[in-house]
Amino acid sequence: MAGYGVKLVRKVSSTRAFAKVAPHVIPAFDRTVHRLTRGKVLPSARMLPGVILTARGARSGLPRRTPLACMPEDDGTWILIGSNFGRPGHPVWTTNLLKHPEAEISWRGRDIAVRARLLEGAEREAAWAAVLAFWPPYATYQSRVDREIRLFRLHRVEEG
Repeated sequence: MAGYGVKLVRKVSSTRAFAKVAPHVIPAFDRTVHRLTRGKVLPSARMLPGVILTARGARSGLPRRTPLACMPEDDGTWILIGSNFGRPGHPVWTTNLLKHPEAEISWRGRDIAVRARLLEGAEREAAWAAVLAFWPPYATYQSRVDREIRLFRLHRVEEG
């Protein structure tokens, strides 16, 4: 996405109207297209890199699939941002990862076993600065809520 398009998407995604509508539309659309294309296409990834997170439900233990924007890192890890589009309350997927950190992501059509770790303290501050440089609208989301937006770093789980 070039210049003006990125600015427009950033502006729109920072609005309260987007925060109201997007959580009901974008994940369902992403899940459907991702399933129909056998993991090859994730529409929201045209704006931001994205994964499909499969984590066990905190209470049910059942697999829960959630399309999420992510920030890939140079060392092969990913940062997941629990912004919930700037709405009150932590997104459910963050509670699931706190209870069951072993998960799987679909990244660019590949399924990868990962372990999630909640970032805290100086490590979180450094990651938050990188996240804001990566996608500035997260600052707007944080300004709308009293809670601290949860950040998770996903590490690949080595097979063997």
